[in-house]
Amino acid sequence: MKTKVLWACRDCGHSQPKWSGSCPQCQNWNTLVEEASIEEAKPRFESKKVKSSRPLRIREVDPKECRRLRTEMGELDRLFGGGMVVGSLILIGGEPGVGKSTLMLQIANAMAKINQTVLYVCGEESAEQTSLRALRLGIDHANLFLLSETNYSSILEQIDHLKPDAVIVDSVQIVYKSELSSSPGSVVQVKEIAMEFMHLAKGRGITTFLIGHVTKSGELAGPRVLEHLVDTVLEFEGDRQHGFRMLRAMKNRFGPTDEIAIFQMKETGLAEVPNPSQVFLQERMKETPGSAIVPGLEGARSFLLEIQALVSKTSFSTPSRRSTGLDQNRLALLLAVLDKRVGFQLHHCDVFVALAGGLKIVEPAIDLGIAMAISSSFMNRPVPADTIVLGEIGLGGGLRGVSRIEARLKEAVHMGFKRCILPKSNCKGLSSSLTEKIRLVPIEMVEEAIRELFP
Repeated sequence: MKTKVLWACRDCGHSQPKWSGSCPQCQNWNTLVEEASIEEAKPRFESKKVKSSRPLRIREVDPKECRRLRTEMGELDRLFGGGMVVGSLILIGGEPGVGKSTLMLQIANAMAKINQTVLYVCGEESAEQTSLRALRLGIDHANLFLLSETNYSSILEQIDHLKPDAVIVDSVQIVYKSELSSSPGSVVQVKEIAMEFMHLAKGRGITTFLIGHVTKSGELAGPRVLEHLVDTVLEFEGDRQHGFRMLRAMKNRFGPTDEIAIFQMKETGLAEVPNPSQVFLQERMKETPGSAIVPGLEGARSFLLEIQALVSKTSFSTPSRRSTGLDQNRLALLLAVLDKRVGFQLHHCDVFVALAGGLKIVEPAIDLGIAMAISSSFMNRPVPADTIVLGEIGLGGGLRGVSRIEARLKEAVHMGFKRCILPKSNCKGLSSSLTEKIRLVPIEMVEEAIRELFP
């Protein structure tokens, strides 16, 4: 059969018969690559369903048939919404060296301990290299099998022979189908491999994990269809210079999509952090100018974070504006508000702001904490050690209310804080049992917070 040639976009997966300089779908330049379409001489997908489906009335569907597996990793089970769903397809992405393979080995070990047969396909490494990592992590279970293979047909043959309960593919960009002429990691290969594993997971009830690479911009490599096919997308992030890692659920068909799980990288692997506030604040220096404590919120979990700021006189005509773990555009907005509404002459100063611990938070509720940390460093006066601040700052300098205020205050009370600077609109409807434990200072404008903290 004659092979048809198409031009496919590396970023979005759009295909067309002719080449063009920019992709008409995502408008990116120089992303179209030549790909050969699939010959239809035989069935397209090798994975066959065990049984055919039939239409059901919605009242006939039993939600309890969605069986979950609970592992010994409590943070991971909470992230999935109560455990991993049997037969789900899960995509995990992250930067190179962040610890994806280490995490997946620990997940495989946890599943093996609950009598699940796990096949770990280590395509990027040999079985010996993966076994050395497992030995360092103390992982040695009879239900865990390693397979160093990149050809999908060979992988499927071993799956048919072993009949595992879970399959881990490290990584999806390295697996290929020999009948496709394109190279491994190309648009066509990644799409086909993802579709094959989707049929495998759904048709046979095999819980499947796919590890994916990320681009320089931080997005998952390959076409966007890869994210649409899977049931759950987990983003593994963290600064390699720090020991903390954050696993964030970007998509979850069987649970919440705004939950996170925090781990700490140690010599023996990734350790769960059940109390992030205590870990993030254990090295905090009290009564130091340029530091403010804010209660952040990720999903149903609230934890306290330290925002550090340094304001110094600049020797150049253009001052520096640098941030770590925070949105650079949001920092520029807050500096403009402090300059216009409060009168701080920050255009003569270099400003550096960082979120301690190496995490990344873009929640607008920490705006007031950023502004108070900058004000503290600019005035060289510390924020009181027993005070937390929170609130979203508008362009006019006014404070907007934040969500889940009670969860944030309960975490502050638990960590021993006595006073909270918060928007006035958030003081309505709070329970008396909570307001008796912490003194609330409602404010409407950012200059009121500065007068309250630095009288």
